[in-house]
Amino acid sequence: MDVAHCYLEGNADAVEFCPHEGYQHVLAASTYTLQEGDQPSRAGSISLFDVNAEKGNLELFHRVDTAGIFDIKWSPVGGNVGPLLAQADADGYLKIYSLEGRSDGEEGGLLNAVSGEKISSSMCLFLDWNPSATSISVGLSDGSVSIISLVESGIETLQEWKAHDFELWTTCFDFQQPQLVYTGSDDCKFSCWDMRDSPAQMVFQNSKVHKMGVCCIAKSRCDPNIILTGSYDEYLRVWDLRSISRPVNETSVCLGGGVWRIKHHPFVSGLVLAACMHNGFAIVKIGGEKPEVVETYNQHGSLAYGADWQKDKLLPVGKTKSTIVATCSFYDRLLRIWMPKSDICCI
Repeated sequence: MDVAHCYLEGNADAVEFCPHEGYQHVLAASTYTLQEGDQPSRAGSISLFDVNAEKGNLELFHRVDTAGIFDIKWSPVGGNVGPLLAQADADGYLKIYSLEGRSDGEEGGLLNAVSGEKISSSMCLFLDWNPSATSISVGLSDGSVSIISLVESGIETLQEWKAHDFELWTTCFDFQQPQLVYTGSDDCKFSCWDMRDSPAQMVFQNSKVHKMGVCCIAKSRCDPNIILTGSYDEYLRVWDLRSISRPVNETSVCLGGGVWRIKHHPFVSGLVLAACMHNGFAIVKIGGEKPEVVETYNQHGSLAYGADWQKDKLLPVGKTKSTIVATCSFYDRLLRIWMPKSDICCI
């Protein structure tokens, strides 16, 4: 069920609902626009929206211009910090903003820069927070990964190593074992690294399963033995990590488009939202013997890049209950808010 939509100022590539209590109605959306000419540049923006699905409202309340953004992520709940939004951009910067005000029932709400540094001469393509919100892993366009620590004076690089041969599109901390970080790249390799050594030591590297570049990795919060990968080859794959040195690709499902993003449902185990580039968006059940597409959403007219679940209560839709979803598409600059038709509780 469509709730609301709007068009952004640039090419839309990421959407993220804030997970923090009192701010779960806040949605961040980012853009990346290549401006060609004699002096080409990459411009971007972050827009903050107040989402009220019950009233069908999508209200823009703050916007900041930036360099072209590849990824944004809110700090996880459970750390020692309030809502922070991290940005990875085309100029090689990692920037962190704080969200002030705009909690439930409050006015205002600004995104203030807390820290920001150029961490690489390469482009910052992806970022992921560790569970305690004390470190951020950043994937770089030269195939390296940087581990950045948040300190009182700003940010500092703890480690950086050459992890892959081509663009490192995705990186992911292990929730249960945060000393481990997973990486995926345009070189078709899926890897795991142990950061207790410096430089980090490779735990495993699989180079045979993915037929094209690895775009995204998502570790299950509910099952420590399960991790998902998405690839340009259009497959979402489920891996068994019980043999950490040699994970097994147990099952997979073709989603009909490059699997650019995967998001686990915030509180329904075994349910994921996928952005499938040329084939819209899909909701996939992964808990059975084989992953199963339970619903698709094709109301976008361009590359499906950004997708996220609202981290809030289930809402009634007729006789069923559902969760608010935000999705965005690149060239048409479209942001949509919608609710799956499926009964989320019964999937």
